[in-house]
Amino acid sequence: MQINRRNFLKVAGATTVSAMLPVKGIGNGILAENQQSDKSLKKIYNEVYKKHSQKFNMCGYAAPKLETVRVGFVGVGSRGSAAVERVSRIDGVKIIAICDVQSENAEKAKARIQTSGHPAIIYSGKEDTWMEMCRREDIDLIYVATPWELHAPIGVYSMRQGKHVALEIPAATTVEDCWQLVETSEHTKKHCVILENCCYDFFELLTLNLARNGFFGEIVHAEGGYIHEIGESLFFRGKPGRSWRLNENMRRNGNLYPTHGLGPVAQIMNINRGNRMEYMVSMSSDDFLMGQYAKELSLKEDYFKQFEGASFRGNMNNSIIKTVKGQTILIQHDITTPRPYSRLHVISGTKAIARKYPLPPRLSIAEDHNNWLSDEKFEEIEAKYNPPIIKKMQDIAKEIGGHGGMDFLMDWRLIDCLRNGLPVDMDVYDAASWSVIGPLSEWSVAHRSAPIDIPDFTNGAWKTNQPHDISLKNGGTTGVIA
Repeated sequence: MQINRRNFLKVAGATTVSAMLPVKGIGNGILAENQQSDKSLKKIYNEVYKKHSQKFNMCGYAAPKLETVRVGFVGVGSRGSAAVERVSRIDGVKIIAICDVQSENAEKAKARIQTSGHPAIIYSGKEDTWMEMCRREDIDLIYVATPWELHAPIGVYSMRQGKHVALEIPAATTVEDCWQLVETSEHTKKHCVILENCCYDFFELLTLNLARNGFFGEIVHAEGGYIHEIGESLFFRGKPGRSWRLNENMRRNGNLYPTHGLGPVAQIMNINRGNRMEYMVSMSSDDFLMGQYAKELSLKEDYFKQFEGASFRGNMNNSIIKTVKGQTILIQHDITTPRPYSRLHVISGTKAIARKYPLPPRLSIAEDHNNWLSDEKFEEIEAKYNPPIIKKMQDIAKEIGGHGGMDFLMDWRLIDCLRNGLPVDMDVYDAASWSVIGPLSEWSVAHRSAPIDIPDFTNGAWKTNQPHDISLKNGGTTGVIA
Protein backbone atom coordinates (compact mmCIF):
# COMPACT_ATOMS: atom_id res chain seq x y z
CA MET A 1 0.00 0.00 0.00
CA GLN A 2 1.28 3.48 -0.85
CA ILE A 3 0.25 6.82 0.53
CA ASN A 4 1.90 10.21 0.63
CA ARG A 5 2.96 10.79 4.25
CA ARG A 6 2.47 14.55 4.08
CA ASN A 7 -1.07 14.13 2.79
CA PHE A 8 -1.75 11.55 5.47
CA LEU A 9 -0.63 13.86 8.23
CA LYS A 10 -2.98 16.53 6.96
CA VAL A 11 -5.89 14.11 6.97
CA ALA A 12 -5.18 12.13 10.13
CA GLY A 13 -3.85 14.90 12.31
CA ALA A 14 -1.09 12.62 13.55
CA THR A 15 1.08 15.56 14.57
CA THR A 16 -1.14 16.44 17.52
CA VAL A 17 0.11 13.78 19.92
CA SER A 18 1.72 15.57 22.86
CA ALA A 19 4.85 13.42 23.05
CA MET A 20 6.36 14.19 19.66
CA LEU A 21 10.09 14.69 20.04
CA PRO A 22 10.79 18.40 19.64
CA VAL A 23 13.61 18.09 17.13
CA LYS A 24 13.54 17.90 13.38
CA GLY A 25 15.30 15.43 11.18
CA ILE A 26 16.03 12.44 13.41
CA GLY A 27 15.26 9.44 11.27
CA ASN A 28 14.80 11.53 8.13
CA GLY A 29 18.00 11.67 6.12
CA ILE A 30 21.47 12.93 6.99
CA LEU A 31 20.26 15.06 9.90
CA ALA A 32 21.84 18.26 8.61
CA GLU A 33 19.68 20.36 10.93
CA ASN A 34 21.17 18.59 13.94
CA GLN A 35 24.84 18.71 13.08
CA GLN A 36 25.47 21.38 15.74
CA SER A 37 23.25 19.84 18.41
CA ASP A 38 24.45 18.43 21.72
CA LYS A 39 25.98 15.10 20.75
CA SER A 40 24.37 13.18 23.59
CA LEU A 41 20.95 14.78 22.94
CA LYS A 42 20.43 14.72 26.71
CA LYS A 43 18.94 18.21 26.69
CA ILE A 44 16.41 17.17 24.08
CA TYR A 45 15.55 13.94 25.84
CA ASN A 46 15.15 15.74 29.16
CA GLU A 47 12.58 17.99 27.53
CA VAL A 48 10.70 14.92 26.32
CA TYR A 49 10.78 13.21 29.70
CA LYS A 50 9.38 16.30 31.37
CA LYS A 51 6.42 16.16 28.99
CA HIS A 52 5.92 12.41 29.20
CA SER A 53 4.45 10.93 32.35
CA GLN A 54 3.20 7.39 32.00
CA LYS A 55 -0.58 7.54 31.75
CA PHE A 56 -1.01 3.79 32.08
CA ASN A 57 1.51 0.96 32.16
CA MET A 58 0.88 -1.27 29.13
CA CYS A 59 3.50 -3.80 30.23
CA GLY A 60 1.62 -6.76 31.68
CA TYR A 61 -1.74 -5.25 30.76
CA ALA A 62 -4.42 -7.79 29.90
CA ALA A 63 -7.15 -6.32 27.70
CA PRO A 64 -10.69 -7.73 27.99
CA LYS A 65 -11.12 -11.13 26.37
CA LEU A 66 -12.33 -11.31 22.79
CA GLU A 67 -14.29 -14.45 22.00
CA THR A 68 -13.77 -13.75 18.30
CA VAL A 69 -10.95 -11.52 17.09
CA ARG A 70 -12.25 -9.49 14.17
CA VAL A 71 -9.35 -8.44 11.96
CA GLY A 72 -8.76 -5.82 9.29
CA PHE A 73 -5.62 -5.94 7.16
CA VAL A 74 -3.88 -2.84 5.75
CA GLY A 75 -1.27 -3.47 3.07
CA VAL A 76 -1.40 -6.90 1.46
CA GLY A 77 1.60 -7.19 -0.79
CA SER A 78 3.83 -10.22 -0.40
CA ARG A 79 4.06 -10.19 3.39
CA GLY A 80 0.56 -8.94 4.12
CA SER A 81 -1.18 -11.42 1.84
CA ALA A 82 0.74 -14.30 3.42
CA ALA A 83 -0.49 -13.09 6.81
CA VAL A 84 -4.09 -13.18 5.58
CA GLU A 85 -3.67 -16.83 4.63
CA ARG A 86 -2.06 -17.76 7.95
CA VAL A 87 -4.54 -15.92 10.15
CA SER A 88 -7.46 -17.51 8.31
CA ARG A 89 -6.29 -20.87 9.69
CA ILE A 90 -6.61 -19.76 13.33
CA ASP A 91 -9.81 -20.60 15.20
CA GLY A 92 -11.73 -17.70 16.70
CA VAL A 93 -10.79 -15.24 13.97
CA LYS A 94 -12.99 -13.42 11.49
CA ILE A 95 -11.35 -11.43 8.70
CA ILE A 96 -13.66 -8.46 8.31
CA ALA A 97 -11.81 -6.35 5.75
CA ILE A 98 -8.74 -6.18 3.55
CA CYS A 99 -7.27 -2.88 2.35
CA ASP A 100 -4.61 -2.09 -0.23
CA VAL A 101 -4.24 0.88 -2.52
CA GLN A 102 -3.89 -1.61 -5.38
CA SER A 103 -7.18 -3.46 -5.76
CA GLU A 104 -5.55 -6.48 -7.40
CA ASN A 105 -3.44 -7.01 -4.26
CA ALA A 106 -6.53 -6.96 -2.06
CA GLU A 107 -8.38 -9.41 -4.31
CA LYS A 108 -5.41 -11.78 -4.43
CA ALA A 109 -5.10 -11.66 -0.65
CA LYS A 110 -8.80 -12.45 -0.25
CA ALA A 111 -8.37 -15.45 -2.55
CA ARG A 112 -5.74 -16.83 -0.16
CA ILE A 113 -8.23 -17.21 2.71
CA GLN A 114 -8.33 -20.88 3.63
CA THR A 115 -11.50 -21.14 5.69
CA SER A 116 -15.12 -19.99 5.61
CA GLY A 117 -16.93 -17.26 7.52
CA HIS A 118 -14.77 -14.27 6.54
CA PRO A 119 -16.55 -11.30 4.90
CA ALA A 120 -13.17 -9.84 3.83
CA ILE A 121 -14.68 -6.64 2.45
CA ILE A 122 -12.29 -4.96 0.03
CA TYR A 123 -11.15 -1.38 0.59
CA SER A 124 -9.06 0.05 -2.22
CA GLY A 125 -8.69 2.75 -4.83
CA LYS A 126 -7.82 5.82 -2.74
CA GLU A 127 -4.77 6.48 -0.60
CA ASP A 128 -6.81 7.19 2.53
CA THR A 129 -9.39 4.40 2.09
CA TRP A 130 -7.80 2.44 4.94
CA MET A 131 -8.93 5.15 7.34
CA GLU A 132 -12.53 4.36 6.48
CA MET A 133 -11.84 0.70 7.18
CA CYS A 134 -10.24 1.51 10.54
CA ARG A 135 -13.34 3.40 11.62
CA ARG A 136 -15.53 0.30 11.34
CA GLU A 137 -17.04 -0.68 14.68
CA ASP A 138 -16.87 -4.41 13.91
CA ILE A 139 -13.04 -4.65 13.88
CA ASP A 140 -10.92 -5.41 16.96
CA LEU A 141 -7.42 -5.69 15.46
CA ILE A 142 -5.72 -3.83 12.61
CA TYR A 143 -2.85 -5.82 11.08
CA VAL A 144 -0.44 -3.48 9.25
CA ALA A 145 2.04 -4.61 6.58
CA THR A 146 2.52 -1.41 4.56
CA PRO A 147 5.80 0.34 3.70
CA TRP A 148 7.75 1.10 6.88
CA GLU A 149 7.09 4.84 7.01
CA LEU A 150 3.35 4.24 7.40
CA HIS A 151 3.41 1.69 10.21
CA ALA A 152 3.32 4.20 13.05
CA PRO A 153 0.83 6.69 11.55
CA ILE A 154 -1.63 3.90 10.76
CA GLY A 155 -1.06 2.39 14.19
CA VAL A 156 -1.73 5.68 15.95
CA TYR A 157 -4.88 6.33 13.95
CA SER A 158 -6.18 2.80 14.51
CA MET A 159 -5.68 2.90 18.27
CA ARG A 160 -7.55 6.19 18.36
CA GLN A 161 -10.43 4.39 16.67
CA GLY A 162 -10.48 1.84 19.51
CA LYS A 163 -8.51 -0.92 17.78
CA HIS A 164 -5.58 -3.04 18.88
CA VAL A 165 -2.81 -2.87 16.29
CA ALA A 166 -0.15 -5.27 15.07
CA LEU A 167 2.64 -3.51 13.17
CA GLU A 168 5.15 -5.10 10.84
CA ILE A 169 8.79 -4.24 11.52
CA PRO A 170 10.07 -1.71 12.21
CA ALA A 171 7.08 -0.30 14.09
CA ALA A 172 8.37 3.24 13.49
CA THR A 173 11.19 4.93 11.58
CA THR A 174 11.53 8.14 13.64
CA VAL A 175 11.95 8.93 17.30
CA GLU A 176 8.85 11.10 17.10
CA ASP A 177 6.72 8.21 15.86
CA CYS A 178 8.02 5.90 18.61
CA TRP A 179 6.79 8.39 21.21
CA GLN A 180 3.45 8.72 19.44
CA LEU A 181 2.89 4.98 19.59
CA VAL A 182 3.66 4.89 23.32
CA GLU A 183 1.50 7.88 24.18
CA THR A 184 -1.42 6.59 22.13
CA SER A 185 -1.30 3.04 23.46
CA GLU A 186 -1.20 4.29 27.06
CA HIS A 187 -4.03 6.76 26.48
CA THR A 188 -6.34 4.31 24.68
CA LYS A 189 -5.31 1.14 26.56
CA LYS A 190 -5.05 -0.61 23.20
CA HIS A 191 -2.25 -3.03 22.48
CA CYS A 192 0.41 -2.00 19.97
CA VAL A 193 2.24 -5.21 19.05
CA ILE A 194 5.37 -5.33 16.93
CA LEU A 195 5.22 -8.30 14.54
CA GLU A 196 8.76 -9.51 15.19
CA ASN A 197 8.57 -13.06 13.89
CA CYS A 198 12.14 -13.95 14.86
CA CYS A 199 11.11 -13.93 18.52
CA TYR A 200 9.11 -17.06 17.66
CA ASP A 201 11.80 -19.01 15.85
CA PHE A 202 12.36 -22.26 17.65
CA PHE A 203 15.99 -21.84 18.73
CA GLU A 204 15.34 -18.28 19.87
CA LEU A 205 12.48 -19.53 22.06
CA LEU A 206 14.73 -22.29 23.41
CA THR A 207 17.47 -19.82 24.35
CA LEU A 208 14.89 -17.54 25.97
CA ASN A 209 13.70 -20.38 28.18
CA LEU A 210 17.29 -21.40 28.91
CA ALA A 211 18.01 -17.85 30.07
CA ARG A 212 14.88 -17.88 32.24
CA ASN A 213 16.21 -21.04 33.90
CA GLY A 214 19.71 -19.68 34.54
CA PHE A 215 21.46 -21.82 31.93
CA PHE A 216 23.74 -19.00 30.78
CA GLY A 217 24.45 -17.62 34.24
CA GLU A 218 24.76 -13.84 34.00
CA ILE A 219 24.32 -12.61 30.44
CA VAL A 220 27.43 -10.63 29.47
CA HIS A 221 27.05 -9.98 25.75
CA ALA A 222 24.66 -10.74 22.90
CA GLU A 223 24.65 -10.33 19.14
CA GLY A 224 21.90 -10.08 16.59
CA GLY A 225 21.51 -8.81 13.07
CA TYR A 226 20.05 -8.95 9.63
CA ILE A 227 22.57 -10.14 7.05
CA HIS A 228 20.60 -10.87 3.89
CA GLU A 229 22.18 -10.21 0.51
CA ILE A 230 19.50 -9.07 -1.95
CA GLY A 231 21.85 -7.21 -4.30
CA GLU A 232 20.32 -5.97 -7.51
CA SER A 233 16.85 -7.07 -6.43
CA LEU A 234 16.75 -4.02 -4.18
CA PHE A 235 16.53 -1.97 -7.36
CA PHE A 236 13.93 -4.18 -8.95
CA ARG A 237 11.88 -3.51 -5.85
CA GLY A 238 12.25 0.09 -6.88
CA LYS A 239 9.89 -0.35 -9.81
CA PRO A 240 6.42 1.22 -9.55
CA GLY A 241 4.66 0.23 -6.36
CA ARG A 242 7.82 -0.95 -4.59
CA SER A 243 10.06 2.14 -4.59
CA TRP A 244 9.72 2.66 -0.86
CA ARG A 245 12.42 0.21 0.22
CA LEU A 246 14.97 1.54 -2.23
CA ASN A 247 14.12 5.04 -1.04
CA GLU A 248 14.79 4.03 2.56
CA ASN A 249 18.29 2.90 1.55
CA MET A 250 18.96 6.08 -0.39
CA ARG A 251 17.91 8.66 2.20
CA ARG A 252 18.85 7.00 5.49
CA ASN A 253 22.30 5.86 6.63
CA GLY A 254 22.25 3.58 9.65
CA ASN A 255 20.77 0.32 10.86
CA LEU A 256 17.44 0.40 9.05
CA TYR A 257 16.22 -3.03 10.13
CA PRO A 258 17.35 -3.67 13.71
CA THR A 259 14.52 -5.68 15.24
CA HIS A 260 15.10 -9.14 13.72
CA GLY A 261 18.33 -9.47 15.66
CA LEU A 262 17.49 -7.24 18.59
CA GLY A 263 14.04 -8.56 19.49
CA PRO A 264 15.01 -12.05 20.70
CA VAL A 265 18.09 -10.67 22.47
CA ALA A 266 16.07 -7.95 24.20
CA GLN A 267 13.63 -10.53 25.54
CA ILE A 268 16.49 -12.66 26.85
CA MET A 269 18.03 -9.63 28.60
CA ASN A 270 14.63 -8.60 30.04
CA ILE A 271 14.73 -5.21 28.34
CA ASN A 272 11.91 -2.98 29.68
CA ARG A 273 11.31 -5.60 32.37
CA GLY A 274 14.02 -5.19 35.00
CA ASN A 275 16.62 -3.95 32.53
CA ARG A 276 16.83 -1.37 29.77
CA MET A 277 19.06 -0.20 26.95
CA GLU A 278 20.90 2.93 28.11
CA TYR A 279 22.95 4.26 25.19
CA MET A 280 24.45 3.23 21.87
CA VAL A 281 27.01 4.02 19.19
CA SER A 282 26.76 3.22 15.50
CA MET A 283 29.15 3.08 12.55
CA SER A 284 28.51 2.43 8.87
CA SER A 285 30.94 1.50 6.15
CA ASP A 286 30.93 3.46 2.91
CA ASP A 287 28.84 2.17 0.02
CA PHE A 288 30.88 -0.16 -2.14
CA LEU A 289 28.02 -1.90 -3.97
CA MET A 290 24.67 -0.10 -4.33
CA GLY A 291 26.09 2.76 -6.40
CA GLN A 292 27.83 0.20 -8.60
CA TYR A 293 24.60 -1.75 -9.04
CA ALA A 294 22.84 1.45 -10.08
CA LYS A 295 25.52 2.21 -12.66
CA GLU A 296 25.43 -1.31 -14.12
CA LEU A 297 21.63 -1.43 -14.25
CA SER A 298 21.42 1.98 -15.92
CA LEU A 299 23.35 0.54 -18.85
CA LYS A 300 20.72 -2.17 -19.26
CA GLU A 301 17.52 -0.18 -18.79
CA ASP A 302 16.75 3.54 -18.92
CA TYR A 303 14.49 3.27 -15.87
CA PHE A 304 17.54 2.90 -13.64
CA LYS A 305 19.34 6.02 -14.93
CA GLN A 306 17.52 8.01 -12.25
CA PHE A 307 19.63 6.24 -9.61
CA GLU A 308 23.00 6.80 -11.29
CA GLY A 309 25.19 9.00 -9.12
CA ALA A 310 22.77 8.86 -6.20
CA SER A 311 23.91 8.50 -2.58
CA PHE A 312 23.27 5.21 -0.82
CA ARG A 313 23.45 3.87 2.71
CA GLY A 314 26.74 2.33 3.83
CA ASN A 315 26.72 -1.40 3.13
CA MET A 316 27.53 -2.63 6.63
CA ASN A 317 26.29 -1.04 9.83
CA ASN A 318 27.51 -2.01 13.29
CA SER A 319 25.57 -0.68 16.26
CA ILE A 320 26.66 -1.38 19.84
CA ILE A 321 24.28 -0.94 22.78
CA LYS A 322 25.06 -0.77 26.51
CA THR A 323 22.40 -1.80 29.04
CA VAL A 324 22.00 -0.36 32.53
CA LYS A 325 23.18 -3.72 33.86
CA GLY A 326 26.50 -3.35 32.06
CA GLN A 327 25.85 -5.79 29.22
CA THR A 328 26.64 -5.13 25.57
CA ILE A 329 24.66 -5.90 22.42
CA LEU A 330 26.03 -5.88 18.86
CA ILE A 331 23.46 -5.39 16.10
CA GLN A 332 24.49 -5.63 12.43
CA HIS A 333 22.71 -4.76 9.20
CA ASP A 334 23.86 -5.63 5.67
CA ILE A 335 21.73 -6.43 2.62
CA THR A 336 24.29 -6.02 -0.16
CA THR A 337 27.62 -7.73 0.44
CA PRO A 338 27.96 -11.40 -0.61
CA ARG A 339 27.58 -13.04 2.81
CA PRO A 340 25.48 -16.06 3.80
CA TYR A 341 22.18 -15.25 5.48
CA SER A 342 22.56 -14.66 9.21
CA ARG A 343 20.73 -13.11 12.14
CA LEU A 344 23.77 -13.84 14.34
CA HIS A 345 21.88 -14.64 17.58
CA VAL A 346 24.75 -15.07 20.01
CA ILE A 347 24.04 -15.27 23.75
CA SER A 348 27.20 -15.16 25.86
CA GLY A 349 26.98 -15.67 29.60
CA THR A 350 29.17 -16.52 32.56
CA LYS A 351 28.27 -20.21 32.33
CA ALA A 352 27.35 -20.93 28.71
CA ILE A 353 27.05 -19.59 25.18
CA ALA A 354 24.58 -20.10 22.33
CA ARG A 355 25.23 -19.43 18.66
CA LYS A 356 22.80 -19.95 15.82
CA TYR A 357 24.72 -18.97 12.69
CA PRO A 358 26.22 -20.71 10.79
CA LEU A 359 23.58 -23.39 11.04
CA PRO A 360 22.90 -25.69 12.81
CA PRO A 361 22.70 -23.81 16.12
CA ARG A 362 25.11 -24.74 18.88
CA LEU A 363 25.41 -24.57 22.67
CA SER A 364 28.54 -24.60 24.80
CA ILE A 365 28.93 -24.73 28.58
CA ALA A 366 31.98 -23.68 30.61
CA GLU A 367 32.18 -26.95 32.53
CA ASP A 368 32.61 -28.77 29.22
CA HIS A 369 35.80 -26.78 28.52
CA ASN A 370 33.94 -24.44 26.16
CA ASN A 371 33.53 -27.05 23.43
CA TRP A 372 30.33 -27.17 21.42
CA LEU A 373 27.99 -29.75 22.85
CA SER A 374 27.40 -32.94 20.89
CA ASP A 375 24.19 -33.39 18.94
CA GLU A 376 23.03 -35.91 21.53
CA LYS A 377 23.59 -33.51 24.45
CA PHE A 378 21.96 -30.67 22.49
CA GLU A 379 18.86 -32.80 21.92
CA GLU A 380 18.72 -33.63 25.65
CA ILE A 381 18.71 -29.92 26.48
CA GLU A 382 16.03 -29.27 23.86
CA ALA A 383 13.82 -32.00 25.31
CA LYS A 384 14.21 -30.56 28.81
CA TYR A 385 14.01 -26.83 28.09
CA ASN A 386 11.89 -26.33 24.98
CA PRO A 387 9.05 -24.12 26.23
CA PRO A 388 5.45 -25.39 26.12
CA ILE A 389 4.61 -23.19 23.13
CA ILE A 390 7.08 -25.18 21.00
CA LYS A 391 5.97 -28.55 22.34
CA LYS A 392 2.35 -27.66 21.62
CA MET A 393 2.62 -25.79 18.31
CA GLN A 394 5.86 -26.68 16.52
CA ASP A 395 4.47 -29.32 14.18
CA ILE A 396 1.41 -27.35 13.08
CA ALA A 397 3.48 -24.17 12.74
CA LYS A 398 5.91 -25.95 10.42
CA GLU A 399 3.00 -27.34 8.41
CA ILE A 400 1.32 -23.96 7.90
CA GLY A 401 4.66 -22.24 7.48
CA GLY A 402 5.94 -18.73 7.12
CA HIS A 403 9.74 -18.65 7.45
CA GLY A 404 9.79 -22.22 8.72
CA GLY A 405 6.76 -21.76 10.96
CA MET A 406 7.74 -18.79 13.12
CA ASP A 407 5.36 -16.45 11.26
CA PHE A 408 2.37 -18.65 12.03
CA LEU A 409 3.49 -19.16 15.62
CA MET A 410 3.65 -15.36 16.03
CA ASP A 411 0.15 -14.88 14.61
CA TRP A 412 -1.33 -17.73 16.63
CA ARG A 413 0.21 -16.49 19.87
CA LEU A 414 -1.16 -12.96 19.33
CA ILE A 415 -4.69 -14.23 18.67
CA ASP A 416 -4.50 -16.61 21.65
CA CYS A 417 -3.48 -13.74 23.96
CA LEU A 418 -6.34 -11.55 22.73
CA ARG A 419 -8.90 -14.32 23.04
CA ASN A 420 -7.77 -15.29 26.55
CA GLY A 421 -7.33 -11.75 27.83
CA LEU A 422 -3.58 -12.22 28.39
CA PRO A 423 -0.77 -9.66 28.23
CA VAL A 424 0.88 -9.69 24.81
CA ASP A 425 4.46 -10.92 24.50
CA MET A 426 5.68 -7.75 22.76
CA ASP A 427 4.02 -4.54 23.94
CA VAL A 428 4.28 -0.93 22.82
CA TYR A 429 7.45 -0.32 24.84
CA ASP A 430 9.14 -3.15 22.94
CA ALA A 431 7.84 -1.78 19.65
CA ALA A 432 9.27 1.65 20.44
CA SER A 433 12.58 0.69 22.05
CA TRP A 434 13.49 -1.91 19.44
CA SER A 435 12.49 0.30 16.51
CA VAL A 436 14.12 3.49 17.81
CA ILE A 437 17.54 1.93 17.27
CA GLY A 438 17.06 2.72 13.56
CA PRO A 439 16.81 6.52 13.77
CA LEU A 440 19.26 6.72 16.67
CA SER A 441 21.82 4.80 14.62
CA GLU A 442 21.40 7.40 11.87
CA TRP A 443 22.19 10.18 14.32
CA SER A 444 25.27 8.39 15.63
CA VAL A 445 26.58 7.61 12.14
CA ALA A 446 26.09 11.24 11.10
CA HIS A 447 28.06 12.37 14.18
CA ARG A 448 31.19 10.23 13.71
CA SER A 449 29.74 7.38 15.80
CA ALA A 450 29.06 9.56 18.83
CA PRO A 451 27.15 7.93 21.70
CA ILE A 452 23.45 8.69 21.98
CA ASP A 453 21.07 7.97 24.84
CA ILE A 454 18.20 5.54 24.23
CA PRO A 455 14.86 6.88 25.51
CA ASP A 456 13.18 5.14 28.41
CA PHE A 457 9.74 4.75 26.91
CA THR A 458 8.50 3.11 30.15
CA ASN A 459 9.20 6.27 32.16
CA GLY A 460 10.97 4.26 34.85
CA ALA A 461 8.46 1.42 35.01
CA TRP A 462 11.11 -0.98 33.68
CA LYS A 463 12.45 -1.21 37.23
CA THR A 464 9.37 -3.08 38.43
CA ASN A 465 7.95 -4.57 35.20
CA GLN A 466 8.12 -8.36 35.18
CA PRO A 467 9.48 -10.56 32.35
CA HIS A 468 6.74 -11.85 30.08
CA ASP A 469 5.51 -15.42 30.48
CA ILE A 470 6.03 -17.99 27.72
CA SER A 471 4.78 -20.97 29.71
CA LEU A 472 1.20 -20.96 28.33
CA LYS A 473 -0.06 -21.47 31.89
CA ASN A 474 -3.18 -19.45 31.18
CA GLY A 475 -3.34 -19.67 27.40
CA GLY A 476 -2.82 -22.06 24.56
CA THR A 477 -6.52 -22.72 24.13
CA THR A 478 -6.94 -21.39 20.61
CA GLY A 479 -7.25 -24.06 17.97
CA VAL A 480 -6.10 -24.29 14.38
CA ILE A 481 -8.46 -25.04 11.52
CA ALA A 482 -7.32 -27.86 9.27
